[in-house]
Amino acid sequence: MSLTESEFAALRHTIAIRGTVRIAVLPLTIFAWAAVSATLIPLVLFDQWSAAVLLPLAILVGGFEAIHALHVGAERIGRYLQVFYESGDLEGPRWETTAMAVGPALPGGGIDPLFTVVFASATVINMAPAAWLPFSRPALAVAIAVLHGAFLLRLFRSRVAAARQRAVELESFRALKSPPPETKP
Repeated sequence: MSLTESEFAALRHTIAIRGTVRIAVLPLTIFAWAAVSATLIPLVLFDQWSAAVLLPLAILVGGFEAIHALHVGAERIGRYLQVFYESGDLEGPRWETTAMAVGPALPGGGIDPLFTVVFASATVINMAPAAWLPFSRPALAVAIAVLHGAFLLRLFRSRVAAARQRAVELESFRALKSPPPETKP
């Protein structure tokens, strides 16, 4: 097996592993969030709102960031393979090129690879217990709302960026592959 073939095989394997791990991280994150949320209910009874609401939020943030990093990395490797292994006269599979051509044609825009709807729903549910805080502790209610809102904004921005990532990185890799323009003296 040549170096080129082994690199291609290793990178395709990396994409497969990252895709599998990304899908496994979601239920683990939601399970951990739900379990920690349930065990922190007594903290609400003792007026420890910040720990009861922010610790589960930290689990959601950590899970999302792991999924986001796995997805972005796999997509970047895919564009690399598309440009350096699937373009030109090279023989071999055309998975990345074909997948990119089919993707936009899916009705409704396809899947949500970052699971942003799941994370947004869990974030709103996570914030719900603090709904009556504005009456007793308005500053804490604002802090909790701001932190949850910041995460919701992160989800939205990540989803928008993920939708553009393929096209942007495809052009970036094409620019890297093309020879620099000749300079005339």
